[in-house]
Amino acid sequence: MKTAVVTDSTAYIPKEMRDCLHIHMMPLNVIFSNEAYREEIDITADEFYEEVKRQEKLPTTSQPPIGKFVEKFEELQKEYDDVISIHLSSGISGTYQGAVSAGEMVDGIRVHAFDSEISCMVQGFYVIEAAKMALDGKGAEEIMARLEEMKPSVKAYFMADDLSHLQRGGRLSSAQALIGSLLQVKPVLHFVDKVIVPFEKIRTRKKAMKRIADLLGEDAASGEKYKAVIIHAKRESEAKDWKAELEARFPNVEFDISYFGPVIGTHLGEGSMGMGWYKI
Repeated sequence: MKTAVVTDSTAYIPKEMRDCLHIHMMPLNVIFSNEAYREEIDITADEFYEEVKRQEKLPTTSQPPIGKFVEKFEELQKEYDDVISIHLSSGISGTYQGAVSAGEMVDGIRVHAFDSEISCMVQGFYVIEAAKMALDGKGAEEIMARLEEMKPSVKAYFMADDLSHLQRGGRLSSAQALIGSLLQVKPVLHFVDKVIVPFEKIRTRKKAMKRIADLLGEDAASGEKYKAVIIHAKRESEAKDWKAELEARFPNVEFDISYFGPVIGTHLGEGSMGMGWYKI
């Protein structure tokens, strides 16, 4: 019984790691004035943030067409019995539902769609875990059970440097964005029931990042081992400095650095920072 693992591009798992773990990736699109680019294939994160500066209007985003999912599942059906298809939160994108619908259209392979209820490399935590289990010969039911087991300890908090992106993209209400711009706050955001909501309003970037680190500290205080990822929107050196500071503070936490790529970057904007973690 062979199990394939599919995810979408918003997990931002590096290509070398995807290749090594046999992870199949479905790209979402970012659209600049009617020109669509598949993220992680046609456009990199750095190229995206440079293009945003050149354009007058913010880009839009779109999920993979169902037909592309059908093609991918039909291709995998030649070699695999099951597919675990792990996607960004169904509360902010129709990608998960696209995988569910495509799975119902394809014969000869069982598609198990998993709603991560989150995005970026925190979604990637689930994908990497599933891929390692699949390579170890674990079956789809066992893998899905493990993903559900992880969910209660998975947390993520992030700070948008400029709320206008979230507001224009419809991912945050205009009233919330207006309050933010008037007070110049850096709200810490998180996912609740699959959608992005404010967690706390904080005045400065530095204080917002400290608050996120303290939230990790509340969990890490148990002394149990955690995996964490720092996620940045074109702020790599700041992310590296933060990582060094957090590693010294939390010896029981293993840290990585990832990024907000084009699709998520469209909604958060350059300068955003975040962190996610789960109990190993």
